Amino acid sequence: MFRQIPLSLVLINVGGLLTLVGFFAYAIDDPTFNLIGFFYGIPLLLGGLALKSAELEPVPFTQLTPANLIKLRDEQATPTLHQIRKDVTRFRYGQEAHLDLALEKLGLAPSDDDRPILKGLKESEVGGAYALTLQFYSPFMTLDVWQEKREKIAKFFGPGVDAKIEPDEDKEEINLTLIVDRTPVAAA
Repeated sequence: MFRQIPLSLVLINVGGLLTLVGFFAYAIDDPTFNLIGFFYGIPLLLGGLALKSAELEPVPFTQLTPANLIKLRDEQATPTLHQIRKDVTRFRYGQEAHLDLALEKLGLAPSDDDRPILKGLKESEVGGAYALTLQFYSPFMTLDVWQEKREKIAKFFGPGVDAKIEPDEDKEEINLTLIVDRTPVAAA
């Protein structure tokens, strides 16, 4: 529940209410509530407005995740896949885009204007393994560039993860599917 309520909205509402109480207390000459309103209300209101200007909204799921996939996620998903899902589905502050640092390290964001934008995600099952699909709007990075980086992407989000890259129906969208690798590790 708390992941769905932006902190900026809470601060704006509480700060606005306290500021109004402070102005009303000033009008009726009540110094105690006047100080509370001005010393707490205005800073909270300004802090909420500052957070609102730096807010990055959560990425939506493009399809509802059924209960059997939630169970599969709990059994198989790597800590990295859990972290990705949690990070992109909550409000973020002070970032330009979701996964901006990861895309930069992978060489998929040469500049802020050319960076692919995460538009949605979905969970699925691929060959009995849990898979998390990240859907990017990528007009400046071609499918060939993504395909060249496939192994690097798998290593970056691994261990125990394989990457599959496909174009979406729209020519400018790329689906990056991170699949849990279920092949048994050979004994050394």
